[in-house]
Amino acid sequence: MHQIKLFVDVESNLEAMEQKINQWLAGSGAKVVSVFGNIAPQTVTPDTKGSSLGVRRFSSSDVLIAIVYQSA
Repeated sequence: MHQIKLFVDVESNLEAMEQKINQWLAGSGAKVVSVFGNIAPQTVTPDTKGSSLGVRRFSSSDVLIAIVYQSA
């Protein structure tokens, strides 16, 4: 039977998210069937929306990784 494991973090934490996923994979013994993900659109932070210099700062986007697996 297939199961799913979700990982959610922000774009600025991708390295830590990778480590968390890799640790889970190593410790779970799961047989991975599929991995897919999504990144939410970036939004302009409120403090820079009216910037006359054209400088825009974006907030970190949400990142979702889904792993479909079979239990060992």
